[in-house]
Amino acid sequence: MNILETIHLVKRYAEHTALQDVSIAVPEGQIYGLLGPNGAGKTSLIRIITQITAPDEGKVIFKGEPLAPIHHQQMGYLPEERGLYRKSKVGEQLMYLARLRGLKESEARKRIRAWLERLNLMEWAGRNLEDLSKGMQQKVQFIATVVHQPALIILDEPFSGFDPVNAALIRDEILELRRQGSTIIFSTHRMDTVEELCDYVGLINRSRKVLEGKKSDIKHAYKTHTFVIETDAPVTLTENGYEILQTESLEGGIYRHLVKIHQGSNNGLLRACMAQANIVSFHEQIPNMQEIFIRVVATANMQPPTV
Repeated sequence: MNILETIHLVKRYAEHTALQDVSIAVPEGQIYGLLGPNGAGKTSLIRIITQITAPDEGKVIFKGEPLAPIHHQQMGYLPEERGLYRKSKVGEQLMYLARLRGLKESEARKRIRAWLERLNLMEWAGRNLEDLSKGMQQKVQFIATVVHQPALIILDEPFSGFDPVNAALIRDEILELRRQGSTIIFSTHRMDTVEELCDYVGLINRSRKVLEGKKSDIKHAYKTHTFVIETDAPVTLTENGYEILQTESLEGGIYRHLVKIHQGSNNGLLRACMAQANIVSFHEQIPNMQEIFIRVVATANMQPPTV
């Protein structure tokens, strides 16, 4: 089941088309990576989903219903441009925002305290936001985004400015939110984070969606049929359909071969190698999301621009 669908969205600003016929589907209870180069249209799409702006054409469906103001309480949005009140105390500010999201004071206080403790901010609750480091300020904004336990959480570059320790802390909290049933749209340029966190991926380029699907299915679709084989002796392949792209000598008398299959099978490649040497290891070289991202964007950019 999809918690969110956008259907043929179009958004224009004067002479610029920010979104052109963009349809995406976000499965419930998953982490959906929203990817794309700068200026591709990701922010325009997020602003429509969060009802900051409206589309010129198309519609958004949330939980099977046309998107409406009532759904705002079921969403949490962490924008890339942070927007808390620097002169306000951390605890008071979180209480104010939690009440705006419909929480009763007693429940809001309970949840805020729990989050402050989890993110090591309890001792800063009575301090003004401007007294906190940038990383601590971002943790406060993260709490403000999720304190009302929204069904859909939208995170735009949530790791920006975090040191590795706090980035790992927030990563673990994101995974825990998914385990608890939240759906997360995750907009980022960090492909290593996409590899680690995302279940589904949607890629927007030049205002259009150019790729979408389950991450594992996408990686399978973009396989290059290239294999890494390590043997205890060098091998040669004279059979049609197998090409050794590279051979490297490793320590301990091991040889690593990068082989592409043009025609034939994995088993056929193994048999050809086993006739000449013992196999130490054998695995397929699956492209990572960084490689797929570059490949898809480069291909899309070769097409004529949208008029």
